[in-house]
Amino acid sequence: MRNADSLTVELPAENVSVDGFRSAPERWLVPVLAVLLGAVLLAGLGIGALPISTGQVLAILAGHVGLELPWSFTEREVAVLLHIRAPRIVIGALAGAALSLGGALMQALFRNPLADPALIGVSSGAAVAAAAVTVVGPTILPLLGMLTTYAKPVAAFLGGWCLTALVMKVAHTTGQIRVDHLLLAGIALNAMGFAGIGVLMLIADDAQLREVSFWNFGSLGRGDWSVALLLLALVLPVLWWSCRRAPWLNALLLGEGEAALLGVPVERVKRAAVLLTCVAVGATISFTGLIGFVGLVAPHIVRLLGGADHRRLIPAAALLGATLLPLADIFARTVAAPVELPIGLVTALMGGPFFLWLLIREQRREAV
Repeated sequence: MRNADSLTVELPAENVSVDGFRSAPERWLVPVLAVLLGAVLLAGLGIGALPISTGQVLAILAGHVGLELPWSFTEREVAVLLHIRAPRIVIGALAGAALSLGGALMQALFRNPLADPALIGVSSGAAVAAAAVTVVGPTILPLLGMLTTYAKPVAAFLGGWCLTALVMKVAHTTGQIRVDHLLLAGIALNAMGFAGIGVLMLIADDAQLREVSFWNFGSLGRGDWSVALLLLALVLPVLWWSCRRAPWLNALLLGEGEAALLGVPVERVKRAAVLLTCVAVGATISFTGLIGFVGLVAPHIVRLLGGADHRRLIPAAALLGATLLPLADIFARTVAAPVELPIGLVTALMGGPFFLWLLIREQRREAV
């Protein structure tokens, strides 16, 4: 049996020229996405109720590390950029990367390009826990002597973990995790979780109802630099594992039996993929609320552009997700200014038509 750590599985890409060399879109995908990410982050720092030019943004950032550039700026612009926009845009990039990584892992695990991190229950578990803290927390938490400042993100993270663990427990039969059972258990427990949210919304007062509804649509405005650093510490290990085990993920696309014959520890990979998705997605939505479609759309766009090889797909999907979510946030806070749209609403408006296009595309492909 081959050494699984040295396993290399080559998958055919859609963009390969006849002479065998990689085509330009595939070869330049990651660098182009990195440049696009930098441009979106720079634009996000300057666009807002207080416009800050690109030169001023660069001058403020350079001045923060001891360099001087020939653009003047005010203390107000420095405060807005460094303490409001910068942490928000960084959180958006990390959240988008985390959701995209979760989507790429779930699509590899289910061997389905339409899979989504929500399938394992992390989103509904986090949502019902956050709703419970919003509705009953003000009454119960003080009696238990617990702080309420970070109660919602902590509860959301633990809720996502608990429901994911329950999904895995139900799907674990005869010493292995059945992917089909994982899907069915996720669908059933997701439905139960959102039913629980409905019950909590029925007993909530008007203020609590608005808070639950707003959290379920997502926002990047609740975090600061401490949240950004926490997300960075949680997302980087997920990215490292996903890139390192990309050949194993490639092998899974061939089928579990074929992957096992190639020396891949299939059960360990499935368990790690679910748990790491729970870490990345659970940490993200515990601070941002529910944000849909990014985990579905970003990996699939990358797959269309660069093929299914996870050695390219993983970093490219993380970069694209880190670009799409800040871009959606710029749209959310400027299109109806001074009113800020929930970012989950924007991603749904962007991702819904794309999802329908994917379904129609798959139907036409099957009909051929």
